[in-house]
Amino acid sequence: MSDFYLVFKNLTRKPLRFFLTVFSIFIAFMIYGTLTAFETAFNAGVELSADDRLVSVNKINFTQPLPISYVRRVQSVEGVEAVVHMNWFGGYYQDPQKQIIAMAVDPDNLIPVYGKDLVLEEEQLQAWQRNRQGLMVGRAVAEQHGWKVGDRIPLNSNIFSQHDGSTAWEFDIEAVYTGRDPQVDTNSVYLHYEYFNETQSFGGDMIGWMGILTADPQQNERIIKEIDEMFANSPYETETVPEKVFNKGFIEQLGNISLIIGSVVFMAFFIILVIVGFSMVLSIRERTGEIGVMKTLGFQSGRIFKMVLMESMLLVFIGGALGLWVATGILGFLNNLPQFPVPDIILKPHLLLQAVGIMVFLGFITGIIPAVNALRLNIITALSKH
Repeated sequence: MSDFYLVFKNLTRKPLRFFLTVFSIFIAFMIYGTLTAFETAFNAGVELSADDRLVSVNKINFTQPLPISYVRRVQSVEGVEAVVHMNWFGGYYQDPQKQIIAMAVDPDNLIPVYGKDLVLEEEQLQAWQRNRQGLMVGRAVAEQHGWKVGDRIPLNSNIFSQHDGSTAWEFDIEAVYTGRDPQVDTNSVYLHYEYFNETQSFGGDMIGWMGILTADPQQNERIIKEIDEMFANSPYETETVPEKVFNKGFIEQLGNISLIIGSVVFMAFFIILVIVGFSMVLSIRERTGEIGVMKTLGFQSGRIFKMVLMESMLLVFIGGALGLWVATGILGFLNNLPQFPVPDIILKPHLLLQAVGIMVFLGFITGIIPAVNALRLNIITALSKH
């Protein structure tokens, strides 16, 4: 008779207790898998930020504009490879409650700065760059609205209006892009700045911010200092930071998501630590006499120690594996929701490895005390309690 068979029989001898204990572990790891994957997706903009990219915004606030004349001056700074300027369009399609991340950009410099993150056909890119009314849309937003290349659609703005008072602009979808990494956000659309600038009724010749590609990340500090000093004491002072810092600061405006998620996960694991630990202690105490009999029959104390520890490990691994499996299903469901405006949520390998490490830790912590007690148990004492 194998030790594993004995361990499994001991685990399942009381089905209700086994089910409830596994269920508590299952819930904890389902929460862990779902929330940590969500956090990873939420922070994807930070993790995927390029070291050779900077963002320059108005020093007062990134919602305040900058003159478009700043672009050429920044391009003249030594070490700057390319600059793309962007404007927040504030777009929506049909339903004002369903916002679309739409940005008016310089079509010739978007790809030089951000092209390493985007994948699209060269023919579509050229068609979008040629057509002033062209629109480049992300895969996620295209699938959400059923758009395809060749469609002509209206986009409304809840911020800007045209000279005739209309808030709707007509666009031709010329390109659909995807991300080189699965978690690159494809919920955005890009329109031509010149078309937008010439037709808007106010705010002309102003931009929202600049994305800057540098020749060498080692030069970033000097470039940042030179750009900000260039516009110091002007009506529109700038604040230039690495892309990673900018994205992190933008996310932190929504709150400390990592702290919130970490607290929830910690509490879930603390609760199962108590539940599983109590369950294991109770289970071994109930089997004191049996352990005495096993030692009488020749089972070595070390072997019994390993069996008890294995029992705790197996319990945690069963519940943990089921929890992660269900979490994967939940994430797949969320990814298929067309209105879910977050990059693909994926249980990445490092999260799975971390989960396995947590399983080992919990199995060891909850099983070590009962295992030590079984190891030290005297045969006479055990049989007297039988």
